[in-house]
Amino acid sequence: MPRSYVREARRRGLGRRRERIVPIIDRLATEHDDAEIALRFRSDLELLVSVMLSAQTTDVNVNKVTPVLFEKYRRPEDYLAVPLEELQRDIYATGFFRQKAKAIRGTMQTLVAEFDGKVPRRLEELVRLPGVARKTANVVSSELGHSQGIVVDTHVRRLSQRLGLTRQEDPVKIERDLQKVVPRPDWARFPHLLIWHGRRVCNARRPLCEECVVEDLCPSSRLR
Repeated sequence: MPRSYVREARRRGLGRRRERIVPIIDRLATEHDDAEIALRFRSDLELLVSVMLSAQTTDVNVNKVTPVLFEKYRRPEDYLAVPLEELQRDIYATGFFRQKAKAIRGTMQTLVAEFDGKVPRRLEELVRLPGVARKTANVVSSELGHSQGIVVDTHVRRLSQRLGLTRQEDPVKIERDLQKVVPRPDWARFPHLLIWHGRRVCNARRPLCEECVVEDLCPSSRLR
């Protein structure tokens, strides 16, 4: 970032991060009361696979592939019963299909061998699955009701910086900053609020500050 909006918030007299975070969450929750994960799934396993497939592509693209995919593959063993090349063809449209197919196969092998075929809920167990990094693990654990962290994607990163909640660039460091100020009960929904606000209002090139419900709390506002 060219400058730290954390410092800008203090210069504009908007208050500290801890003072602004609850009003920010409350307003965004009212404005985006439909904010939730965009991926479509019916089970823990479908959630895990959907999140793995969503890397480097859009949720819309994943949702086009998964209805047919999930009719064919219903258990971890189903992903292991077909040749790797067949799984690659089935997920081809999501991009990076070779890496994703390899990761999915490795994850299914680990689920069968170590977790009785069930998707674990705790972060430290999820990150043991091949191809499941912290971001994916955070999404899965949060959606399963066991949030242990805060998901940081491109929208969360951009809006957290613009709102002066962090000056960091690294997702892990951003997550640490957010965990210090976001109330624990809001860890799961907070990323959804920023993601939907980023899509609808605070876009990357031209944020619609004149339509923003947290404009008066935002140190990066173009209106002042």
